Amino acid sequence: MSGDDVLSELLRPLRLQGVFFSKWLAGGRWAVRGTDDSCAVVHYMLENECSISFEDNSEPIRLHPGDLAVFPHGTAHTFADAPDRETVALNTLLPHTHAGKSRIIRIGSDAPDTAMLCASLHYDAASEPALYRALPRVIVLRVHALERETLLLRTLESLTAEIDRTGPGTRLIMLRAFEMIFALSLRVALEQLTENSPALQALRHPGISKALTQIYTAYWRPWTVTSLSKEAGMSRSAFAKLFRQLVGDTPARHLTSWRMKEAAQLLTGTAIPLSEIPEHVGYQSTVGFHLAFRNEFGTPPGEYRATRERRLQELGEGA
Repeated sequence: MSGDDVLSELLRPLRLQGVFFSKWLAGGRWAVRGTDDSCAVVHYMLENECSISFEDNSEPIRLHPGDLAVFPHGTAHTFADAPDRETVALNTLLPHTHAGKSRIIRIGSDAPDTAMLCASLHYDAASEPALYRALPRVIVLRVHALERETLLLRTLESLTAEIDRTGPGTRLIMLRAFEMIFALSLRVALEQLTENSPALQALRHPGISKALTQIYTAYWRPWTVTSLSKEAGMSRSAFAKLFRQLVGDTPARHLTSWRMKEAAQLLTGTAIPLSEIPEHVGYQSTVGFHLAFRNEFGTPPGEYRATRERRLQELGEGA
């Protein structure tokens, strides 16, 4: 099974809920400071350049025209004309970023000479798999890499014309467009940047990716470290060591976490009786399932379902 197939399964449970997108026009001296958020963030450089920096004082990243930067976890960062500028908080410029909306933002001390397209793809943080969390905080795809990716490049180029449109279906169309950009960007990273990320190496590794595919697509089966190592074509000890090194979890823990996320989706997205859900996710013992679910989410499955139902009802009443 290819790394791209594992990537598809890895992204499936994220449940992207909406996208806020914006076009930034900047000139002179400017700097914007963001905060951590439960979303994937995309910056696509249209004109001139900008600097990306993080709070840990690591080396700033310079984006040039045609470069794409993807932040899988919405990690807090500053984007500016140059490092060490006095910053403006993003939430003061954009106090309301409703999904499905778009804005054109102007900032800086001079007339605009810099243009950048940005988007925030919101998802349910509870559905974020451990391996997804292990992806690098930023993935930068340079223009020369994008030129070889026709579908990704054409989708990016089309967004500039779409940002001002408000016709029927715009919200859904833009969500799907950015979903495609996000997935295609991770695929390019998987093919070209694996040496920089253990998580990407795990998706690319022929043995570990086979085991991950089984965990993601057949999580209800009674897997053990031994049976997963056979799927990977590796010895038990070598498999367990490499899996933990690349994925950041033991195979058993990763399987349990994935089962719990699938259970959460069944609880909130279906009407399957609570008593039947343990079997759906590979548990013969209801007690064992309840303990695992509470350890994962901090609440029993019945209460988890009831809480989500109340929230949906409250949102419906407030609409």
